[in-house]
Order: sequence, then C-alpha cells, then structure tokens
Amino acid sequence: MKYYSTNKNTPEVTLKEAVIKGLAADNGLFMPERINKFESSFFENIHNLSFQEIAYEVALKFFGDDIEHSTLKTIVYDTLQFDCPIVKVTDNIYSLELFHGPTLAFKDIGARFMARLLSYFMTNRDKQINVLVATSGDTGSAVANGFLGVEGVHVYVLYPKGKVSKIQESQFTTLERNITALEIEGTFDDCQHLVKSAFLDKELNEKLVLTSANSISVARFLPQSFYYFYAYAQLQKQGLLSDKALVFSVPSGNLGNITAGLFAKKMGLPVHGFIAANNANRVVYDYINYADYSPRPSIETIANAMDVGDPSNFARILDLYHHTYAEIIQIIKSVTYSDKQIRATIQKVYDEHDYLCDPHGACGFRSLEELLKDEEIGVFLETAHPAKFIETVEGVIGKGKVEIPEKLSEFMRGEKKSIQLNNEFATFKSYLLNNSK
Repeated sequence: MKYYSTNKNTPEVTLKEAVIKGLAADNGLFMPERINKFESSFFENIHNLSFQEIAYEVALKFFGDDIEHSTLKTIVYDTLQFDCPIVKVTDNIYSLELFHGPTLAFKDIGARFMARLLSYFMTNRDKQINVLVATSGDTGSAVANGFLGVEGVHVYVLYPKGKVSKIQESQFTTLERNITALEIEGTFDDCQHLVKSAFLDKELNEKLVLTSANSISVARFLPQSFYYFYAYAQLQKQGLLSDKALVFSVPSGNLGNITAGLFAKKMGLPVHGFIAANNANRVVYDYINYADYSPRPSIETIANAMDVGDPSNFARILDLYHHTYAEIIQIIKSVTYSDKQIRATIQKVYDEHDYLCDPHGACGFRSLEELLKDEEIGVFLETAHPAKFIETVEGVIGKGKVEIPEKLSEFMRGEKKSIQLNNEFATFKSYLLNNSK
C-alpha cells in the first residue's frame, strides 16, 4: 500500500518509507491510500476472538500488503502482552482501561508496535535511526520503554520543563542506554515544533536518519485502532449492544487516539459516534461547535497529556472526511472542562461509583454523563493509571488512597538524568549534529 501526504505536495511512499520518515517532505502527515473494510460477518463473530486475534486481523487490513503475515502476527502478539478490559462504571457507561501495559498508559500499544515494526524495517541497515518524540507526559515514557535496548535506534524524548508529573518524568529520564531525555524550556507545542522543524531541515536529514514516534507516525497511531475493535467485542460478548448504539468518548490532545477510532469506524466498526473530550485547551471544541479552528498556545492543566494548542492529527481528520465540516460534526461532538470540573468529576465518580479516574478519563466520563442518550451505551477511554497523577488525584479523594503499582515504583527509584535546552531550533539542531550518529 502507498501512503500520501495530507498536504498532497510530495510523491506517495511505501509503508517502510512512511515509518522511517515519520513526516512527509511537504510537512504533511502520511495517510494510507485506501482503508480496507471488514465484512459484516466479522463483527458477528468478533466476540469469539482474543485481543491478539482481533488486533492481527485489523493489522492485516493496514499492513498485510507490506509485511509477511507471519512476521506481522509476531509483531502484534509481542506488542499485546497485556489486556485492555472493559469495566462497568454505571448502567450505560463503561471504562476501557488502557493502562495495563509496561508504562501504564494507552500509548504502550502504539509505541511497542512501532518499535517492533521499525526494528523489522531496519534489518541490514548500517546507519543509526534517531527517533525524535515530543511528549506532554505519557508518550515519552511509552516510546522510551518501547524502544529501550533496540539495537540501531537512539531515542530523544523532548518534554516541557516542569509540565509533566514527577512519575511520568521518571519513566523516561532514568533509563539511559539508548534513551536521552531533553528538558525543554517551554511548552509541549514548543517541543512538537522542534521535532517537526528537524524533519524539514535539509542539513540534519543529509547527515542523520530521523524519524518520529509521536502520533504523527502511521506506525504509532494506526495500531491504536486495535482496542476500539476489542472494546466492541467485549460489549458484544456481554450482550450489551443488541439494542444500544455505541459511543466512544476520547480524551483528546494531539488527536491521534480519536483519529485511530475514526479509522476503525471507516473500516466498518459499528460505532454511532465519538466525543472529543477536552480540558481547557479548546481548539477542537471551538471547531466542532463553532466552525472556528484557531491554533493557539497551550494552557497548562491537571490533565497535562491533553495540553495541546495545535493538534497535529487534525489534518488527518480533515483529510479523512474530505474537509467537509458537516460530515465531521455528524460523527464527532466535543466538550471542554476546567480543572475545577475535572476534580469534581474525579470525586463524584469515586464517591458514587467506587471507580477512580485519572484526570483524562474524568473528562471522558463526564462527557458521556452529559451527552449520552437513552438509546446509547458509552465507553470512555481511561488512558492512564490514576497513580501517574497521584498528587492531583489524592488532592481530590484524600492522601494515601491511591496505590502505586510496583511498575511505577521501580521507575521512581531511578536517578533522573536529562539535558536542559532552550526552545530555539538552532540550539536543538546543534545538539543533534554534535551528539547523534
């Protein structure tokens, strides 16, 4: 399958080229030339399949033309060494828990898949690949741990100084080996700008092999569609979809997660609609509700993974629906919540339903509580373990009430090692030229 740029000003490329390049030469994002659909019979029997079996069938639709099926199956099965269970919160609202992977965040799936796919494409290469990833929290930890120890790859994690939680920070600043943490003076948007600028810089790309592990990479965001299919299968197995239409609420920042869900729907997954649940960063909310798309500097919130003022994957959503606003708002609704509302929701869900949300999941739950109709069943994506935001969560429900999983405790015992840089591209470029192979 070929991949084209959302800006349509550069030739189509192969999957291998799209994965290694990360960003198209015209600054656009890669999109597959077609979306292969499932027959309706697949969904009639999907409840009989395991998570790995479902994911492999979905992966075949995306990558089956470009990778040997046995190799692809190994990549999928090795990626998914953990579950993503559906958990009942209310009679018609369920949580899709995506925090059971190595770094306790949904991004483990995309990052682990990408690491294995990139390693496959790197066979017999004699030049190091440098992975650049900007993070507002969980992406950095998932990518760093997904690529840790992968031969021939060095990962540079760019993160905004003082704007990620201590636990999140510990997950990518204590690893060393082939992982370098770059602490940037600025915001996530500054980090993302540095990464994108690097891909467009002629000198850097002549001397180094650069790729991205943010959701701008097709190898990162496409595998995130796996768990939408799996959520449907779990609900179907429980007999919950016989008379209910399915709605997903997706905590939304850079929009890779909801874009993967939209791809799943295009592939035939019976989803009625999506809610883009936002914090105070309301760029998507303003577009959906007022047809006004105005990127702006991000605002710091307690749901920091969604602190994005210029979401990259918006270009993919526009392309997916041919820039037709009327069609987009038929599929996607959007809400925005303040820190005060997020805290109140964490408290309410904990008190009334004995379920603990992280700040991002709280946005997802609240949107379903407000917008879900009687004939609908809602699933919100619980994108990270609440312990990753322990100061915020325990500030709401009380000290000592959040158990820190051993996986997180191990990271926190490590020594932080990071390199501080300003947010000027010249500084970042110089660092890469002097320190990368």
